[in-house]
Amino acid sequence: MNVLSRFRPDEFTIAMLATVALAFLLPCHGTGAGLFEALSGVAIALLFFLQGARLSRAAILSGALHWRLHLVVFAATFVLFPIVGLALRPLSGTLLTRPLYLGLLFLCTLPSTVQASVAFTSIAGGNVAAALCSASASSILGMLLTPLLASLALKTSGGFSLSALRSIGLEMLLPFIAGHLLQPWIGRWVRERRKVLGGVDRGSVLLVVYTVFSGATLNGIWHQLAFGPLLALFVAAAATLALMLAITALAARGLGFSRQDEIAIMFCGSKKSLVAGIPMANVLFAGQALGLIILPLMVFHQIQLMACAALARHYASTSIPAFKPKAVAEQCV
Repeated sequence: MNVLSRFRPDEFTIAMLATVALAFLLPCHGTGAGLFEALSGVAIALLFFLQGARLSRAAILSGALHWRLHLVVFAATFVLFPIVGLALRPLSGTLLTRPLYLGLLFLCTLPSTVQASVAFTSIAGGNVAAALCSASASSILGMLLTPLLASLALKTSGGFSLSALRSIGLEMLLPFIAGHLLQPWIGRWVRERRKVLGGVDRGSVLLVVYTVFSGATLNGIWHQLAFGPLLALFVAAAATLALMLAITALAARGLGFSRQDEIAIMFCGSKKSLVAGIPMANVLFAGQALGLIILPLMVFHQIQLMACAALARHYASTSIPAFKPKAVAEQCV
């Protein structure tokens, strides 16, 4: 039972699969499609507003001085990952369809995910404060770096338009800044209702997923998805994660970091944010085969949860129990 539980999809993944199935059976169209698009825009803005409001300045400052650790995490997230994505380009048009490869490359430009990085670091007995700081800073920088990296990586493939930078700023960056400016007044209220308001994050993503896959269904894009490319996508995503886990662990040891710091570097440097990625893709790739482009991110999300859950338990079982600042971890975005 314990072995099977490692490979069981999390509740959010099950909800996404159900949403995709709903979009396949009952896609929105016509006036309904326009309404869902408008709602998606509002939901995305609300999502980033709440992220900004939840982000505690005290929590960020508590780990900000560990600059060497943060540099390693940022290098893994925004340098090594995109390089790996570019190295997979020979798969485009051969083992992977063009939209699937664009999605895989886009995945490699995304920021780290905060909640999973902090949770797995805590379970494994790592440096939770540093993980929170790195993942939070990565999430903020990603709103600027991801569009720029995507423009550089995808311009030769015709998969990105620089005009999307304006949409990113209006729909994501400005709401985030507004939420964070209001954080001294509403931050505590938002964090105390973290579980309830967490449904807004997931609901926003599910709303975008439904809108995107409805369009994919109406455009008949599922005929492009054969078993061979889908299998290749799973293998490529798993191999990418395994490579980044190995590189971050070896780099941390080679640079003389402690075991606790190594755990934080490995989990923060190998994650990609689904919550930030799907709304960004919705803006950056408007009018394209969005269903297939975000599919690699959905696949990678489930693989990283399963693999890192097992890895965190392994670290926890082979180390002396360490202090885990739960109060700090609960402030994650």
